[in-house]
Amino acid sequence: MKEVAVYPGSFDPITKGHINIVERAAKHFDKVIILVLMNVNKNYTFSLEERIELTKKCVSHIDNVEVQSYSGLLVNYAKENNIKSVIRGLRAVTDFEYELQMANANRSLYKSLEIFFLMTDTEYSFVSSSMIKEVARFKGDISMWVSKEVEVALAKKFE
Repeated sequence: MKEVAVYPGSFDPITKGHINIVERAAKHFDKVIILVLMNVNKNYTFSLEERIELTKKCVSHIDNVEVQSYSGLLVNYAKENNIKSVIRGLRAVTDFEYELQMANANRSLYKSLEIFFLMTDTEYSFVSSSMIKEVARFKGDISMWVSKEVEVALAKKFE
């Protein structure tokens, strides 16, 4: 049986920090599924279709990565697809507190689930999608934090 891991998130938009996590996770799993999630409590800059398309473009260089979407609980997706490994990226201590709560909740709902935390590379430790969108809205340079495709897409959104 091949080991499959899922890397869930909103990816609004996907950043170089996210890509860093995916590239590293892909070295340790036979397949990594980036799961673009719909959260009814979030106001997205990009539609689900746009987020999927941008994510696919940004990870097309990684052979064992697939992009899917899901609306619902992560544990339900994992159970439905017999996935037992979840990848979560961490930037700082504040991420850890939130991720620890989510990991414990998910493990209590699905006992077989293992959560793997990966620290993003230092150069992306402060980068968030929210920060990138704010800088892009005011026409700042975001090229060091996102791919060219994302940079262009954000520029169009904020014209």
